[in-house]
Amino acid sequence: MKFLHTADWHIGKELGGFSLLPEQQTAYEQIRDIALSEKVDGVIIAGDLYDRGIAPTAAVNSLEGMLKDLNINHHLPIYAVSGNHDGATRLGAGREWRQQNELYLNTTLADAFTPIETTDTQIFLLPFIEPAMARVYYQIPESQARQYQTINQVMPRIIADMVAKFDPQKNHLLVTHYYVTGSKNQDYELTSETNSQVGGLRSLDDMMFKDFDYVALGHLHLKQASPSETVRYSGSPIKFNTKEAQTQKGVYIVEINKHVVTTTWHPLIPKKDLILLAEPFDTLIDPNFYGQYERGHKNYFSIKIQGLANATNARATLAKIYGDVVEVQYDLPTLVADKQGIPEITADADGADDKLIAAFYNYVTGTNLNDNQQRLVDDTLSDLYQQEEG
Repeated sequence: MKFLHTADWHIGKELGGFSLLPEQQTAYEQIRDIALSEKVDGVIIAGDLYDRGIAPTAAVNSLEGMLKDLNINHHLPIYAVSGNHDGATRLGAGREWRQQNELYLNTTLADAFTPIETTDTQIFLLPFIEPAMARVYYQIPESQARQYQTINQVMPRIIADMVAKFDPQKNHLLVTHYYVTGSKNQDYELTSETNSQVGGLRSLDDMMFKDFDYVALGHLHLKQASPSETVRYSGSPIKFNTKEAQTQKGVYIVEINKHVVTTTWHPLIPKKDLILLAEPFDTLIDPNFYGQYERGHKNYFSIKIQGLANATNARATLAKIYGDVVEVQYDLPTLVADKQGIPEITADADGADDKLIAAFYNYVTGTNLNDNQQRLVDDTLSDLYQQEEG
């Protein structure tokens, strides 16, 4: 089987108040063209098709147009799962008639145990679920609930039930959406999705999936986060924040032949790139400096002003020069921060709220959160994220 692996489209996402729909459309068209030129047997989308649970109308129309183009116009099977940003119930609507046209989009745990059968491959589609959903599915009694509190506790049972459905004569492919780690990326700075670290949804070890020939992952937006050669993240098709600005986006073409896996990386060219600048304000407004960058809304700019800026409205000045400025940060010298008693506590661009709360608590009290306090923070943030996405 030969397929294209992509994930984390996040249709409808904005960057600094700017809609990314035009960039997402350009990325989609490149993905489609790669799939057609490579003559793949299907396209995998490993979760987070939308950026939020209740997507705006423009985002719904955009994604539906993409899926229709791939599946109806170009007759490409689609194998997709819902991610933590998707509204699973809404995304799963129309499942029955879509599958008649080989558009498979699993949004429930129950669906994950029935593989999609091709001539040589079994494809298992496991959507993002929280442990509570597994407890309901398996009808775990209250007396045993503590044994199914975390995703690490429930995943082995889920995987075992999938493996029990294996046809030994076929290849075995899993599509899912989780934070998975292994020896390859233990020291890598994972920057894209931090919700997986709250509410008991911590990382999974890639060895849990050792029975599969290939695991097509979504959730982390950088391909460098892939735990192994056969357990891979494709990353997102476009750059969604400043931490992804220095990376190349793309998709994988994957072939599985008698349990032997080969992968080829295909880069995507952004319609508008995200450029990071970190200079003193006087440098940023110097024509000799900014003249090297193509302006006129051709790119997005994230700008960090080093030192103090002698301007009453620095952002407006920079926007007039550079065009689409998605954010302006002030990088004050450490000495100034220390003299003013300002702690260097910052949230990741992706919203690492649990780390920010822990750092603030340590700054105020001089001690770290204990286990009960950390659990309270995790549960509260998990509830807030669900309300925000649902």
